[in-house]
Parts: sequence; C-alpha cells; structure tokens
Amino acid sequence: MPESVDDDDVETIGIVLETSDPERAWNAFRLGITAVESGKDVSVFLLGDGVEAEEITDDQFDVRDRMEAFANAGGELLACGTCLEIRGSDESDVCPISTMHDLLEIVTTADRVLTIG
Repeated sequence: MPESVDDDDVETIGIVLETSDPERAWNAFRLGITAVESGKDVSVFLLGDGVEAEEITDDQFDVRDRMEAFANAGGELLACGTCLEIRGSDESDVCPISTMHDLLEIVTTADRVLTIG
C-alpha cells in the first residue's frame, strides 16, 4: 500500500498540458477542477499541442466544457504564445496568451508540477 502524503503540504499545483488527445486533456482538467475544489491553487499551462485543447471536439470527452469549468472554479489557465502563433491561433477569453516566463514561474513556485503529454 502506498505511503499517504499529507496534502496539507501541497498548496499549489502546476499542470503542463502538452497534448491535444481528447481523453488526456479532459482528465487533466478534471484533475485541475478536483484540486481547485479541494482548496488548491492550480495553474494549467498549455504547451505544444496542448494549445489546441480548446478546439478539441470529441463526443465522449467534452474538453472545452471541462476547461471552462476549471476556469470558473478559480483555476488559472495560460497558453504558450509562441505555440499559438505557430498554429495561427489567438488567445481566447478562457485562455490568455502567456510566455516561457509564466511557465518558469509555475514550475519554480508550485509545490507539485505534473506534465501530461
């Protein structure tokens, strides 16, 4: 049985989403929502293919809905500006353009960082 972790030690969580796979993106935001609802400060940074998450259409995994629920719950959602530019995309109301400095801030200050790719 795994050793229990005292989640009181974890106040901030960073999630780096590097995929546009519907199920993985959907699960990343489900985790983010659960963490925010548990009182954690959560930031999701979309990187690489992850910046395409908002445009995912899938009958089984409603990623856009989970992204909006995450933002409405109080989670911070950021997207790599360069990755958006490469794809000819713009920021959205849900997800503003960010920089590597923002990602650096997340990975150097969060108590836990998870990358989903």
